[in-house]
Amino acid sequence: MLTQEIIKKKRDGQALSRDEITYFTQGIGNQSISEGQIAAFAMAVFFRGMSLDERVALTEGMRDSGETLSWDDLDGPAIDKHSTGGVGDNVSLMLGPLIAACGGYVPMISGRGLGHTGGTLDKLDSIPGYQTMPSNQVFRRVVKDCGVAIIGQTASLAPADKRFYATRDITATVESLDLITASILSKKLAAGLEALVMDVKTGSGAFMKDYPDSLALAESIVGVSNGAGVKTSALVTDMNEPLAGTAGNALEVLDAVKFLRGEGDRSRLDTVVMSLSAELLVLGGLAKDRDQARRDLGRALNSGKAAQVFGQMVEGLGGPGDFVEEPEKYLPKAEYIVEVKSPRSGWV
Repeated sequence: MLTQEIIKKKRDGQALSRDEITYFTQGIGNQSISEGQIAAFAMAVFFRGMSLDERVALTEGMRDSGETLSWDDLDGPAIDKHSTGGVGDNVSLMLGPLIAACGGYVPMISGRGLGHTGGTLDKLDSIPGYQTMPSNQVFRRVVKDCGVAIIGQTASLAPADKRFYATRDITATVESLDLITASILSKKLAAGLEALVMDVKTGSGAFMKDYPDSLALAESIVGVSNGAGVKTSALVTDMNEPLAGTAGNALEVLDAVKFLRGEGDRSRLDTVVMSLSAELLVLGGLAKDRDQARRDLGRALNSGKAAQVFGQMVEGLGGPGDFVEEPEKYLPKAEYIVEVKSPRSGWV
């Protein structure tokens, strides 16, 4: 096969075969395809788009460019959640421990901030000692011991995606729905999941600001992931205002700890966390329906088990053993703190 012929075919609006897409993704991973060719292919896809079969092939090809994890030694399902990101979106920090407290295993491969949206890894970096890039051995041990580990993408997982995204970032092709779908799912599928729930944000603080675009991305991800053999559903959630009561890495970690300890009233955040968690428990076969899932989640939260799991995860990945009990002792604080009071009620 000739790389330039594959690019030409997509440039001219033709559908690519699975073999052609696999050849191209292998070339990205083994460096036999140049940055210029990746850029040309990305632009061709940006303008011409891909069919569902092409998206599945691209996702699986990038997944297979590196290691694929297996969790056959666990006594429960390996399941996960992914968000397209927003402001004050600290849901993963609560969902992971809640699912683990209900019998699931969450090997969560998370990312850093994209544009104005916050990244889960950036938040966890505010915890002293926490390793967001542990060895595979440590990652597996923490998942097995406490049910959840939230880490970053290692070099061995979907390396083609890492290289492909770096080129997209400098060629104005990040916004391609087809390429976004493949990028998100190649990493998730490489994690060896049985089920996945997607939180696709929409609104002024989201990556996808318009509801039709968010819905299209949700449908694309669900179609491709199920096509690749992973049970997947998606919720489109509002991001027209910050989700948590705070915005900022350390502040959002503190907010999550307080949530897990049952402190404060966060009706909006509670709705999103519990809805996504319930959906994932049903997908993973840990609850027969959403009503049972919500009851199980309520018990995990009210009993303190979910908070305990979060503390075990932090300690297992190198953080303080008493972090859940005394988070303020460890989280960094701003040098200058100024209180700004509003003279009247209204909207910001």
